[in-house]
Amino acid sequence: MVRFENVAKRYGTFTVLNELNLNIARNEKVSIIGPSGSGKTTVLRMLMTLERISDGIIWVDGEPLTHMEKNGKMVPASERHLRRVRGKIGMVFQHFNLFPHMTALQNCMEAPVSVLGLPKQEAEARAVELLDMVGLADKKNHYPIQLSGGQKQRVAIARALAMRPKVMLFDEVTSALDPELVGEVLNVIRKLGAEHDLTMLMVTHQMGFAREFSDRVCFFHGGRIAEEGPPDQLFGNPQNERTRQFLSAVLEAG
Repeated sequence: MVRFENVAKRYGTFTVLNELNLNIARNEKVSIIGPSGSGKTTVLRMLMTLERISDGIIWVDGEPLTHMEKNGKMVPASERHLRRVRGKIGMVFQHFNLFPHMTALQNCMEAPVSVLGLPKQEAEARAVELLDMVGLADKKNHYPIQLSGGQKQRVAIARALAMRPKVMLFDEVTSALDPELVGEVLNVIRKLGAEHDLTMLMVTHQMGFAREFSDRVCFFHGGRIAEEGPPDQLFGNPQNERTRQFLSAVLEAG
């Protein structure tokens, strides 16, 4: 469903990601862990085309995202091509990014109406269904200022799902929340994973959740995947010294 093929990201002489090769199968749930500055969030931002890649090609659902074919050659993608392929991807950010002047319902309706051209009645029915799924049917007419951090993040998840993506990206979605609100957001993500055909890619510092939820965990260090494998293997018996150091530090701090 997602393939990074020799993808690099550089800022001048500084390399953030170095020849990344990563394949994610349809409906696979992959967690990315690692220290700050290891390139984790850059992976998600490149998939959302918020960052342009320096080298390589990213593929989504069997077609290139970052490039397109022209006269038998691969050339950088046009804005139109980017928009079309990016439409298969939804992202939930660390900070909720809800429109403050719109209710929870309006936040979930806006993109399906303005981007997909969905009739308002259909968009509203979809938004109500999704808000109910994340446990916020009774808050549909509330504005973001009237919601807790956990509730805002759940609205943000419903808003991303309203676009019917095939791939969902989660970028440290609990790190801005008070500890007692983390569980309600993780429960929604658990439910998504269990009930929906979604490929999910998550950058997280919630090690217990990554171990329980993921099909595979990738440990990033220095712009590369230093180690990857099934959660029980990576957490229970890491092979890479840097992975061991990181997990030891994180689990002690936790």
